[in-house]
Amino acid sequence: MVLGNLQAWLTDFYALEIAYDVQDFLITDQRLARALDRDGRENDEKLLIAEENGEAAVSLYLQQELVDRLVRNDPTTRLDGRNLADFWTALEGLSHFTYYVHRASHDRTVTLLEMELQAEVDKFVATAALLRRQGARPPRRLHEWLFTQTRLADELSAVEQERYARANHYAAKYCGKLWPQLSGGGGWEAAREELRHFYRLTRTAKIDHIQTV
Repeated sequence: MVLGNLQAWLTDFYALEIAYDVQDFLITDQRLARALDRDGRENDEKLLIAEENGEAAVSLYLQQELVDRLVRNDPTTRLDGRNLADFWTALEGLSHFTYYVHRASHDRTVTLLEMELQAEVDKFVATAALLRRQGARPPRRLHEWLFTQTRLADELSAVEQERYARANHYAAKYCGKLWPQLSGGGGWEAAREELRHFYRLTRTAKIDHIQTV
């Protein structure tokens, strides 16, 4: 229910028509996730994709304990310090799933960089939106928490480190420009229209847009 609510928020906010329910693609069995991604790193969240002959097999792995904690402390009801980290982890996976499915349904290619970039933006915006819906303002340090106080895992390859660093850099710059609209009482409609436009841009167009917006 929690994951379904979060996916519904994403599709509604970005005005997406997604024919697939993420819960039909969810796996929480760590052994199964390992079997499907033999060379991958251990992670609490992972989008698993196998593409062949124009078709794709997709699964979203979320650690069972993570899902259980979100059920006990539903962030869509109350987002606070107890569930913020778990909320971000789950939302990143949901963002990857939704973005990939949306691109695939429109026969558009997608890169890992743009998926990571969009997920960073989604975490920032969804946090501000949920808090607003719950009658609270996003904390002033939200941007710092997501984009400055992050640390890349040591086991990441050089290519992965560069990709994550670039996604963080561009998302931080973009979200910083949106902060006045998202943190105050007004400007949400304009921000949502801007974010819907940004969502549909290609990777190159996204980066160009960030540089000029």
